Amino acid sequence: MLELFTNIPSHYYLAATGAFLLGIAKSGVKGIAVFIVVLFVFAFDAKASTGILMPLLILGDVFAIIYYKKHAHWKYVFQLIPWMCLGVLLGTYGGNLLDKTTFKTGMAGLILVTTLLLLYLEQRPIKQLSAHWTFGSGIGILAGFSTMIGNLAGAVTNIYFLAMRLPKNVFIGTSAYVFFIINIFKIPFHIWAWETITPHSLNVSLQFVPYLIIGLFVGVRLVKRINDVAYRKLILVLTAIGAVVLFFR
Repeated sequence: MLELFTNIPSHYYLAATGAFLLGIAKSGVKGIAVFIVVLFVFAFDAKASTGILMPLLILGDVFAIIYYKKHAHWKYVFQLIPWMCLGVLLGTYGGNLLDKTTFKTGMAGLILVTTLLLLYLEQRPIKQLSAHWTFGSGIGILAGFSTMIGNLAGAVTNIYFLAMRLPKNVFIGTSAYVFFIINIFKIPFHIWAWETITPHSLNVSLQFVPYLIIGLFVGVRLVKRINDVAYRKLILVLTAIGAVVLFFR
């Protein structure tokens, strides 16, 4: 909870580490969203952390758009966004019905299911699956729901972009626009429906911007050193590890 932040110094360091990792993730090292969410949940709580993360997520999105804008493929953006918006609406309603325990368990289960799907898609032909309209719509709704209840859509959209076999930079640039649009769409719901974005939460978010910026520049340097094949494997490994961490936290 926000009140605990001022009383327990360790919460500051947990959130600072999460902001640093968020910068790395937004600059292209996908698959570590679970670690970020876990750190912020430990620092605050599951629902409050979603509002504190929002301004940091949007700042990271802006950086990614500027840096990777030439690589974005709008076809995939338009395929996901309408369904993700529907998922956000479902998540706004469903999130208010969940208690804290159910909320956390649902987040863990979502990532575990996502990991299994990622592994399944790596082992079987995926062209027929990814070409069907229900694939994009299903992924979009699930991503929208998960981003609203726990900022975990990255793990879900990884399935979609991996299935499309997008090159590394196209993957990063396209996802940057997807998340910038959907995060802007989520703001009114956080302010008026959940009341998780407040003047106080914005002040808390502001304290972690320097760590986010450092992470962004570290992430860019890391991405430059990873080729396309290694990048796919890295996403799978990090997502799998993250699922286990979240499930047993």
